Amino acid sequence: MKAAKPELDLRVDRALELPMYLQICQRFKTAIEQGNLRAGDRVPAVRALATELNLARGTVEMAYRILTDEGYLQVRGAAGTVVSPSLPRPAALKPRVIVAGRADAALVDYDGQAPKPLQMGLPALDAFPRKVWNRLVGHRLRGSEPARLAYPDPAGYDSLRARVATYLGVSRGVICLPEQVFITTGLRNSLELTLSSLSTAGDAFWFEDPGYIFARLFLQNAAVKMVPVPVDENGLMVEAGKRLSPHAKFAMVTPSHQSPLGVTLSLERRMALLEWASKAGSWIIEDDYDSEFRYRGRPLAALKSLDRNDRVIYSGTFSKAMFPGLRLAYVVAPVSAVARFQAASYNLNAGCPYLFQAGIADFISEGHFSRHLKKMRLLYAERRAVTSRVFQEVLGDRIRIDLQPGGLHILAKLADHEDDIALGALARAAGLAVHSLSRWYINAKPRQGLLMGFANVIDEKDAMQLALKLKQALR
Repeated sequence: MKAAKPELDLRVDRALELPMYLQICQRFKTAIEQGNLRAGDRVPAVRALATELNLARGTVEMAYRILTDEGYLQVRGAAGTVVSPSLPRPAALKPRVIVAGRADAALVDYDGQAPKPLQMGLPALDAFPRKVWNRLVGHRLRGSEPARLAYPDPAGYDSLRARVATYLGVSRGVICLPEQVFITTGLRNSLELTLSSLSTAGDAFWFEDPGYIFARLFLQNAAVKMVPVPVDENGLMVEAGKRLSPHAKFAMVTPSHQSPLGVTLSLERRMALLEWASKAGSWIIEDDYDSEFRYRGRPLAALKSLDRNDRVIYSGTFSKAMFPGLRLAYVVAPVSAVARFQAASYNLNAGCPYLFQAGIADFISEGHFSRHLKKMRLLYAERRAVTSRVFQEVLGDRIRIDLQPGGLHILAKLADHEDDIALGALARAAGLAVHSLSRWYINAKPRQGLLMGFANVIDEKDAMQLALKLKQALR
């Protein structure tokens, strides 16, 4: 009879929760379904496999009994155990395959693995005060009451909502009540909450062109009609938006640090946008995603601080200010829409985890949040300067870096004849998480450039290694 094929891998993972006898069953089924074991093939003896895997003999015997009962194996006494001859040929089998959704490798950085060099949207993970954070969360965990084990408030933990309202009033000029603050799991959840509260199918939606690509991907699957509005050195071109769709229901902007170009929405444009929203009865969604980090002067006041007609929906996140693993953000609803946001929040989800919300509330109330932001502004200013200088020196005339006042990424502009998509693919193949600027455009004529996060470039040596690696990749 045929012996089991040598490439057969029946190893078990002791770190998994799945019992080891069931892991053995899965390994055999997979080997049979993939054709590595065929009908009539002899499988290892119980004693031999138990010795090979360093398992108790009873564990292997239980797996073999299950496989025999299910018809995968057949016991032949002294002749040993074989794959059942009655099984269909492998080509006719229907293996249980998990079909992954298609993901554009040129866009996806967040795969649950270690962060990649030059990854965008990522704060300095090495500089976060983990000991302080662990102490605060541990204290909450040890002292939590039984009631905290129940479902949390879908609108958010009340203490965190109050802390966010106070913080925004002091640092961003956004005057709001805790009842206006809703805690979400990120920008896409904030957009989902906003649209569920205020939109109807087919509403026109101004969107910056180029604009934040992951918000665009979400909106393209939402029941709104996207209207790409061009951006120049002064931000969203409001007059162009009025020509394209004067009665749009929504306009989404990144006024403090435009994503991805990094420009700031001018005061003239801000006032024009607010005037349009007031006259048209439209809503402005302000994504203030990394406004805390500005390296020239004080952080700008939010667009919401200029809103006198209750038309701006303010959105912020803790992913950039603290760390993205929190999966916590917030949205400030207009006073006139609080009831609708409240109702929508109860319909959409069962709330964000209490423990992290309480941890952030304590992190803010004890002063750690403001101290951390102050420290990060100094650190990021240094890392930004080093990264831009070294990359410019190494890549020379191939790129041009014009530093903007704030943010956590830099834009390396390329000549018009370059193909940033092809170059970006080469860089990503080399393990660098750069983004091609032209992918962020919709209708406007795309510029060529590479977007790179600098927050985790720890020093000049690190910057030099990454710049040389990018240079080699671009050849």
